[in-house]
Amino acid sequence: MPYFRQLQIPLPSLPEQRAIATALGDMDAEIAALEQRREKTRALKQGMMQELLTGKPRLV
Repeated sequence: MPYFRQLQIPLPSLPEQRAIATALGDMDAEIAALEQRREKTRALKQGMMQELLTGKPRLV
């Protein structure tokens, strides 16, 4: 275990850490928006399939 305590791990500067955090936050927001869009598209597809297969609109 003493070996690991002697390891020095370089860290990016604080401004670089903030820039990385901002970029990752932006990516998280984009992923969330895409997931929401995907769910809406799936629901629309499901409704269209229901209508095509039964001839009746789906009641939600």
